[in-house]
Amino acid sequence: MTATLDREAAARLPGKLWTRDFSLYFAARVVSLLGDAMMPVAAALAVGALYGVSGVGYVLAVWTAPFVLFVLFGGVFADRVGARTMMVSADVVRIFTQGVLAVAFFTGTPPLWLLLSASFLSGTAAAMFEPGGKGMVPLVAKDPQRANGTLKVADAATQLGGPVLAGLLMALTGASAVYAFDAGTFLVSGLCLGLIRLAPAAAEVREPSTVLLDLRRGWVEFRSRSWMWPVILIWVFFGILVIGPSIPLGSRLIGDRLGEAAYGWAMAGLGAGTLIGGLVAVRFRPSRPLAAGGVALIGFACIPLSAALELPLPALMAGHLLGGASWAFWSVMWGTSVHTQVPPDVLNRVFGYEVAGSVCGVAAGQALVGPVSSVVEPRDLLFLSTGASVAVCAALLLIPPVRGLRRV
Repeated sequence: MTATLDREAAARLPGKLWTRDFSLYFAARVVSLLGDAMMPVAAALAVGALYGVSGVGYVLAVWTAPFVLFVLFGGVFADRVGARTMMVSADVVRIFTQGVLAVAFFTGTPPLWLLLSASFLSGTAAAMFEPGGKGMVPLVAKDPQRANGTLKVADAATQLGGPVLAGLLMALTGASAVYAFDAGTFLVSGLCLGLIRLAPAAAEVREPSTVLLDLRRGWVEFRSRSWMWPVILIWVFFGILVIGPSIPLGSRLIGDRLGEAAYGWAMAGLGAGTLIGGLVAVRFRPSRPLAAGGVALIGFACIPLSAALELPLPALMAGHLLGGASWAFWSVMWGTSVHTQVPPDVLNRVFGYEVAGSVCGVAAGQALVGPVSSVVEPRDLLFLSTGASVAVCAALLLIPPVRGLRRV
């Protein structure tokens, strides 16, 4: 009897995290995330210097719009041909787009149409990459929460170092070096992903299907979860009012008042907070993860509030640190809930709907921030973002299926 209980207890223990496959996956994500962390600063400074706040908003929106449009198909194709295949293909496309922009900035002033075209292609590639990138976690790690927390810590470290590195490269060499570095990160990511040896999938009889039928199956799975679709619906408004405008408005207010380097340091504070939040999420396993995450997310309001209040740099960094920690903890709770509550055979498709809904509001917010900021003071918009952040947290906690979802 005792031996049986011991075996059952051992079966419930998390498996070894740092396997060969997870280490390669982790390396691929870290190097790619480092490049991604550098790009908002480079875009805000380099594109903003050439084409202003509206230019930054348009470039970011043109990246986000195809991401929203095609991410559903990214989930379908990841389930059909394999997540790794889609991820490596997307990395190849982004090596090309970022390399072209690096050459364009090195040789002169890139025209706006080139920036927009490269942004469109890069956003499309990211749409093909993202569902598989999220859905691949259970394939390389037996403990999704620990893996998600570890990845969030890595994300935090890149958010901490990426903006500072981007600012230094911008000051010393210009935007071309930042874009060239980003192209190199996608090269390393593709190589690491290609070296992963996934276990062969179990043979199963699949009914004849089409892309549209697969999309429908993913939608049915997404819609059937009363804790999932309300969160995504709320996230649309969060993207429009908070996430979308944050980079263009924050870079303008902070950069104009304290200098371009100060914006980099504020983003570094955000990265440090993300590091702290990820470390907490690795250890803390609440019985109701989304309720705990919703409470923690209230701290995210400190990011737009600290910029709107025009605080000195140390207080500004502290606000971003608290907001980053809140965001990281919520992200791990949310990602782990999806990984553990959704069947593996439709996980990539469900992530496609989850990502599309989450990001569509961001695209709208990025596109609208330029025109709206020309008639409304940026500080007033950031105060509006602060109130919207608090309202989002309240809405999450008021929905019973979200508040009551228990950890698996």
